[in-house]
Order: sequence, then C-alpha cells, then structure tokens
Amino acid sequence: MCRNIKTLFNFEPPATEDEIHASALQFVRKLSGFNRPSQANEAAFERAVAEVSQAARHLLTSLHTHAPARDREVEAERARERSRLRFG
Repeated sequence: MCRNIKTLFNFEPPATEDEIHASALQFVRKLSGFNRPSQANEAAFERAVAEVSQAARHLLTSLHTHAPARDREVEAERARERSRLRFG
C-alpha cells in the first residue's frame, strides 16, 4: 500500500473533498508510475483521478461502524510518536 495515502474513514470531522482528491491522486500516481503525466496521457490521468475520487467518496459514505469517530489531532500525534520511536 502506498504510505502517503491516509485513512479517511471514521474521523471527526469527516474527510473533505480535498483529502479525497489528494488520496485519489496519490493512488493514480502510484498505479501509473507518473508523478506528472505527459500531455498525451494527461486526459486519461485526470479522468482516472476523478473516477477514483468518485469511487472513494461513494465508499466513504457507504461504510458504517459502531466505533467512535477518531480525532485527527490525536491520530497525528500518535503517528509522530511512532516516527520518533522508529527513526529516533
């Protein structure tokens, strides 16, 4: 899994359109191997990002859980602590 794609489900506040788009962009970049596509591939690349964004949005609105929503700041601090422990 691409390490730059963040979990978007079950957070308060919910994921924004920008977060969903950024996640889709990272996913399409990973699949295609392009950080920035050529002009010949740009339309297909952008279409793929839009389609993945739509699928991700649909998934996020369809999922259900009984777990309490997670706090973004608490999760970010946990990630920083894991990084400190891992890399010193």
